[in-house]
Amino acid sequence: MTDLHSRPAADPAELSAGPARTIVTPKPRPRRLVRRTLKHVVMVAASLAMIYPLLWMVVSSLRPNDEIFRNPSLWPLSFNTENFVSGWNALAHPFSHYLMNSTLLVLGCVIGNLVACSLTAYAFARLRFWGRNIAFALMLMTLMLPIHVVIVPQYILFSQTGWVNTMLPLILPKFLATDAFFVFLMVQFIRGIPKELDEAARIDGAGHFRIFFQVILPLMLPALATTTIFTFMWMWNDFFGSLIYLTTPENFTVPLALRQFLDTQGASNWGAMFAMSVVSLVPLFLVFLFGQRFLVKGFATTGIK
Repeated sequence: MTDLHSRPAADPAELSAGPARTIVTPKPRPRRLVRRTLKHVVMVAASLAMIYPLLWMVVSSLRPNDEIFRNPSLWPLSFNTENFVSGWNALAHPFSHYLMNSTLLVLGCVIGNLVACSLTAYAFARLRFWGRNIAFALMLMTLMLPIHVVIVPQYILFSQTGWVNTMLPLILPKFLATDAFFVFLMVQFIRGIPKELDEAARIDGAGHFRIFFQVILPLMLPALATTTIFTFMWMWNDFFGSLIYLTTPENFTVPLALRQFLDTQGASNWGAMFAMSVVSLVPLFLVFLFGQRFLVKGFATTGIK
């Protein structure tokens, strides 16, 4: 008689394993397939409609002036690169002069927003002081205040200080954390950083400035990159502020320089203007191309969706 205890124990996996089942992937229904195809067709058509003006401007920069408005297609009858050469030297200064002015303006505004808005956001997010909530609410209310309401008193103030026709009226407010949107963006980001990091640094004897510069600031890279990208785009394309405060061609930025190609009383040099517009779009394209991943991460980690 065979000893029952000498038999090998059955594997539980073998006992629980049933007959092999074949997983059949259901085929998409024809109606669902048609709906998905139509959705993609509509999205592609909408994308082409939105990008058409940009493509038309690029193509028009390669056309002669007499052909620009007669041919709405995206294929020029003749390629004319003379627009880039003539547009570069058509104004009182070479177009590189206006590119440099815009670069200096953007650089000052970016530095101002990064320094002032990050410090202000740290104060709202981590410090406890009287009237903090009221001050934060008043700051958010400035988002609903149009620039046309404050432009007159600002102009009078800067005119009395003798700063008109300089970059100071456009750069100095950035060092005072006047862009409430970026302050709010960074406040939301800092609130998502665990406070245990601050407490650990405080146990080691760190003060608020050391906690900010050595703990908080290195973790704020997505929010700082988002602020940099938006500030660059807004100030590079700013026409209204530059038109108000800059009065001589020596200090003109790129938007004001492009406006000089248009003549309301004579013939406008459309080809040169389109060519220089293409040149002015290159920095924006590069900044957005290399910074879009930080832009998406900055918004995704601040609760603004």
